[in-house]
Amino acid sequence: MTTSFKILVKNAKQVVLVCRNGEKFLTKNGMQSLAIIENGSVVIGLDGLIKAVGPADIIESHFRGTQFDQVLDVSGMCVLPGLVDAHTHPVWAGDRVHEFAMKLAGATYMEVHEAGGGIHFTVERTRSATEKHLLEELKSRLERMVRTGTTVVECKSGYGLDLDTELKMLRVINSARKSLSIGISTTYCGAHAVPKGKTMEEATQDIVTVQLPELKKQIASGELQVDNIDVFCEKGVFDLSSTRRILEAGKDMGLNINFHGDELHPMNSAILGAELGALAISHLEEVTDEGIAAMATSKTAAVLLPTTAYILRECTQPECAVKLHSAFVIATAADVGENLHCNGYPNVVGSGCTGGRVSGCSAIISCCTNYHFSLSSSQLSLCNETGRGGHKRSLNNKNCRHLLLQLSLVRSLIKCPIITGLVPHSNM
Repeated sequence: MTTSFKILVKNAKQVVLVCRNGEKFLTKNGMQSLAIIENGSVVIGLDGLIKAVGPADIIESHFRGTQFDQVLDVSGMCVLPGLVDAHTHPVWAGDRVHEFAMKLAGATYMEVHEAGGGIHFTVERTRSATEKHLLEELKSRLERMVRTGTTVVECKSGYGLDLDTELKMLRVINSARKSLSIGISTTYCGAHAVPKGKTMEEATQDIVTVQLPELKKQIASGELQVDNIDVFCEKGVFDLSSTRRILEAGKDMGLNINFHGDELHPMNSAILGAELGALAISHLEEVTDEGIAAMATSKTAAVLLPTTAYILRECTQPECAVKLHSAFVIATAADVGENLHCNGYPNVVGSGCTGGRVSGCSAIISCCTNYHFSLSSSQLSLCNETGRGGHKRSLNNKNCRHLLLQLSLVRSLIKCPIITGLVPHSNM
C-alpha cells in the first residue's frame, strides 16, 4: 500500500458525501436527503484525488503509520464538497451602482438596457480597460470566491461584443485558469447583447463569420481554451432564430451549449436548447411546461439564479423553481457580474431555499454535484467518494445546514477550502 499521501482531514463531525453510488447528478427523488458520515475522515492522495473516506476510527486504523504532507484536525466541523458556481460574468471594468437606484424607482432590466445602461455601459469600459487591469480584478474576485467555498467556477466573456475585446476577455480568463488553483470552465458569450450601431442580424453574422472562426483558430493552436458557448436569447436581444444559428455554429466547433433562456419572456429557449442537446440553460423564470418536459427528455440541466431574481425584482422564480424541481437536474448559481456583486456563494444557496422554495438538501446538492453536471463531465467531480476530485471545504459548524443560514458570516463559516490537494486559504 502507498505510504505517502497529501492530506488527512480527520475527526469531522460530519462528512457530507452527497452521492451514495457515484451518480453524476441527482434528480427530485434523490435530492430529498444527503449521504452523511458522522465522525468521519477523508484521505487525499498526492494526485489530489480522494483515496479513502469513512468513519474516523476506521480511517485511523487503516492508515496508521502513513505519512501525510498535511493533517487537518477538523473536530466539531463539517467537511463538504466544494461549491461549483457555473454561471458568472466575472470579467468587467467600470461601476454600475447607479443603476440600482433606477431599479428601485421601478425601471425594468430592459428599460435600463434601452437607456444605454446595463451591458452596454459595462462594454464601453471593458473595451477601454487594459488586459492587465482586467486580470488583476478577475483574480481578486476569484480569490474571494474561494474564501467562501467555491472551488470550480464558470467564467463568461460577453462584455466586449466585438472580436478584439471578446478575445481579450478570454485571454484574461485563460491566464487566471493557468495561475489560480480554482477550477475554471470558460464560456464564450459574444452574443450577450447586440452592439450599439448594429442590428441583431448584423451582430449574428459577425459572430458566426468573424468571431467564431477566429476563436476556432486560436483554440486549435492552443492559445485559448474554451469549453462552452452562450447566447442571451431574449426579446430585444437575440431572437430564437439567431440564437439557433449561433449555438449551432459553436456546437460544430465542439463547444458545449450553456446559454441564457426564458428569463424575462417565454421565448421557447428551453425547447430549442433541448433540441440542440444543450448541456444547461440558465434563468428560465418564464419557462413553459412544454419547455420543462423537453429539457427533462434531453437531460438538459436547469440553472436557477435566485439572486438575479432578487436584484431585478420582476422575476417569477418561485413558480418556475417548483416546476423545474419536478423535472430534471437543478443547479443554483450566483450570476456574479457588474450587475450583481455576489462573491459569497453560500448566500445564493440560502436564497435558493427561501426564494426558490427548495429544501436544504436540494440546495446543497444543486450547488455541488448537479452544478458539476451542468459544466460537463470533463470537470472534476465534487462528491466525497473514493477516486473523486479532492475539492472540499471545512465548515466551522457541526451541522452542514448552517451553510444555508449564516448569511452574514460566510468567510468565518468556511474555514479551509481544499482544491485538488491544495489549500489556497485557511482559517484553521
